[in-house]
Amino acid sequence: MNTEITSNDKKISVRDKILLTAHDLFYSTGFRATGVDTLIKEAKVTKVTFYRHFPSKSLLILAYLQYRHKIWIKWFETTLRRHLDESQIPSDVLSATLAEWFTSPQFHGCAFINASAEAKSEDIESEIKEICRNHKFETKKVITLLTGMADENVVSEIMLLIDGAIIHAQMGINSDEVINQLKAGLMRLSGNGYTPEQHSYRK
Repeated sequence: MNTEITSNDKKISVRDKILLTAHDLFYSTGFRATGVDTLIKEAKVTKVTFYRHFPSKSLLILAYLQYRHKIWIKWFETTLRRHLDESQIPSDVLSATLAEWFTSPQFHGCAFINASAEAKSEDIESEIKEICRNHKFETKKVITLLTGMADENVVSEIMLLIDGAIIHAQMGINSDEVINQLKAGLMRLSGNGYTPEQHSYRK
């Protein structure tokens, strides 16, 4: 999920340049702490150009969350599929996928949990929270589809377990410890909602 802009990338549009800059800054430091002047400086655009593409910071926040959802879901599904080639046990697949994320230098927790916490002072609070809810719903759908777990209540409990693990990892708790505890919890939960015959993944 590397979105850093390099000097070799000549084809990127100005709008995308601003959006990618906002993504990296918003995700790493939060959108409250990131001012428009900082965005303009880091994107290397003029104020006029910035506001031509994003008339308000609020619109940029929404665009950031929509973009983050798109790239994260793509990464999550791709990584799950790769681990499904190695194992069909949901606890193994999910814990291995999340371990990759937690140990990445770019990991700063869940952008959508973070955004929900920051949303209270924004005039677009309801829009932010709707995007965040939809993100979690889509994540749940990917887990259900690829692992073949048929019990919706079990998948909902797994989502809560995963979100807890994300927060613990973000707090700086040892990632191996978090993953081991996550895997143990997933084994207990997925054992109640999975049978090999229900597995829906196909190459």
